Amino acid sequence: MDAVFRALADAGRRRLLDALNGRNGQTLRELCEVLDMTRQAVTKHLAVLEEAGLVTTRRRGREKLHYLNVAPINDIADRWIRQYDRGRVHALADLKTALEEAHVSQTEFVYQTYIRTTPEKLWQALTEPVFIARYFEGGGPRSDFQKGSPITWKMGPDDGPHDWDQRVLESEPHRKLSYTWHNYQPEMAEMFGWSDQKLAELQQEKISKVTFEIEEMTPSAVQLTVTHDDFEPDSEMLKGVREGWIGILSNLKSLLETGWTVSEDGAPQGASAPA
Repeated sequence: MDAVFRALADAGRRRLLDALNGRNGQTLRELCEVLDMTRQAVTKHLAVLEEAGLVTTRRRGREKLHYLNVAPINDIADRWIRQYDRGRVHALADLKTALEEAHVSQTEFVYQTYIRTTPEKLWQALTEPVFIARYFEGGGPRSDFQKGSPITWKMGPDDGPHDWDQRVLESEPHRKLSYTWHNYQPEMAEMFGWSDQKLAELQQEKISKVTFEIEEMTPSAVQLTVTHDDFEPDSEMLKGVREGWIGILSNLKSLLETGWTVSEDGAPQGASAPA
């Protein structure tokens, strides 16, 4: 965490993170224009932020896109804030997010975290139902996770499974897993109280996909990059999965490193990590 605090201590780097929070996936040129900083200054700041894990990058053709990675900040919140005054902080954070993101237009979610585990154990946690249920709070995907295979989905421990026309797109054990996401379903309309008209409008959104990329960093640590993309601008589904993934992936990390997950009210939930 020391590297994160050092990175956040500089006002210029905080401005960079604010710029990416406003619009994720910007090029170096775009960041220079927005911040009115020299290319050299922005490059140096980005290097520090990448080293601290606060920024991650993806290639799109010849362009290098930069993304805010909230995982280290989430870890700080877990350690230093939530255990002391969880309810009040969450209420303020929800209000701040609502105010700041009301007009944000984004088409993808990128999250990168480091987990003290092996690629084999992480793959097991991503593909075996007994482990998926633990960090998805009883729900989540079910499949043999072979390329082209169907995926069924559970919304909770007493639900499903539902066949929502999801398919595995890529499957490279211990390296990469990608599958299509589901559209809005009648079961969700009933849960959230949507009218038939509202559901029909939401179902017009483009189908998205999620990709998990695993990279071994040391014999006991891996880098997990989660990219959920192919959204239309201002997609309602993107707004929903953005917050959902942060909680799910935090639970996944906790499960693999400690054998425990954390429920929404902060109480630890017993679970054994993949052996």
